[in-house]
Amino acid sequence: GVGAARAGNLTFMVGGVEQEFDAAKELLTCMGSNVVYCGEVGTGQAAKICNNMLLAISMIGTAEAMNLGIRF
Repeated sequence: GVGAARAGNLTFMVGGVEQEFDAAKELLTCMGSNVVYCGEVGTGQAAKICNNMLLAISMIGTAEAMNLGIRF
């Protein structure tokens, strides 16, 4: 989010040619505290989608539990 970006605590999940990742890693570490090489082109996006899905499931579960608690 915005707070993590301002603090330089972003996580980058990167896919692509490993040599190109190595060349870009120094720049990415200026903007984020976690830079992870995920493999071939597209694997970084796949990892990000999985991360977002897990976050969404957690948020939905929390909202449903709060709704249930309010109704009880």
